Amino acid sequence: MTLRDIYEILNTISPFDMQEKWDNSGLQIGSMNQVIHTIVLSIDVDDELLDTLDEDTLLITHHPLIFSGLKELDYDKYPTSLLQKMIRKNIANIAMHTNFDITHMNSYVTTEVLGYKIVRKEGFLNYIEVNENFDSFASYIREKLSLKFTKNVKCNDFIKTAAITTGSGGSQIGSIDADCFLTGDIKYHDAMHAKVLKLSLIDIGHYESEHYFAEILQKHLKNLGLEAIIASSKNPFMYT
Repeated sequence: MTLRDIYEILNTISPFDMQEKWDNSGLQIGSMNQVIHTIVLSIDVDDELLDTLDEDTLLITHHPLIFSGLKELDYDKYPTSLLQKMIRKNIANIAMHTNFDITHMNSYVTTEVLGYKIVRKEGFLNYIEVNENFDSFASYIREKLSLKFTKNVKCNDFIKTAAITTGSGGSQIGSIDADCFLTGDIKYHDAMHAKVLKLSLIDIGHYESEHYFAEILQKHLKNLGLEAIIASSKNPFMYT
């Protein structure tokens, strides 16, 4: 198949025009006329992954490699060092980021991983009914996401409702209409903001809450007759 054929299939699964204005989902590198022999799925691109890929592979990632404008092509710097390696091996790349969050990722993690029914959905936010004390709820979330620990802000002993968004959702804190918010990449000032709002927080990690990307997309592609390989994506962080 050509890259264009696959792009159009991906667009039916999760329309690219649903991405946020600041996002850069879609074709990152390659030609729409390029013939693709292998499809590989991964949350991100790194050197180790690229070394394992054959020429003429299409790598579909969750996070865009090219996010903002490139002012130089210095092959000793990120991300152009990776782009150089991809060009040499004729590896194409399509990113499915915020469009996939809205159509699949958030709902999958909420229902399939955490096991909750979505009672309300507002853009990136999924609302659930919890009706449990905070400590028990936080322990349950750790277990379901296989987290060694969670970074929490406890403002309420009892959690009636919670909102969830995968990845980095700190910018949403001011709009949350719930007792608790689950997201990744919670910063110090996010925590201070939440305390003023009396909003409990549970940091579910960025990689930890989104590494399901490949398995979700693989199922959809298989239903459409396309075989894809899941790459062994690694968390760039180590916890010691």
